[in-house]
Amino acid sequence: MVGVLLVRIAGVNVPVKKCVPFALTYIYGIGIATANIICYACKINKNERVLELQSEDIERISSFIRKNYIIEGELRKEIAMNIKSLVEMGCYKGIRHKKGLPVRGQRTHTNARTCKGYKSRLFVSGNK
Repeated sequence: MVGVLLVRIAGVNVPVKKCVPFALTYIYGIGIATANIICYACKINKNERVLELQSEDIERISSFIRKNYIIEGELRKEIAMNIKSLVEMGCYKGIRHKKGLPVRGQRTHTNARTCKGYKSRLFVSGNK
């Protein structure tokens, strides 16, 4: 695999110069802990770089991920559907999602600017 810059694992281009667990984190839905589990299950050395992997190893990793994990577009769709169902139910978390406010109990009196966005700061009066 000399001269290769990217390798496709489970339909995602991963960098070849990184160690396998860190390269696997480029796949949406796989963090470092999951990547370590995948390496252990596929009997791949965690310190090995993607460039050093054989094509059988890459295929083994890809098939293991496809069988055992929901990743990329499928995971994004599932998360979006979960949020949509919360909004449709009208539960507290759904209302918070709908209003664009923090969902998990964070304070909003101060901070939460990234979640609240610019819209909440438009009409703040100076006389208090």
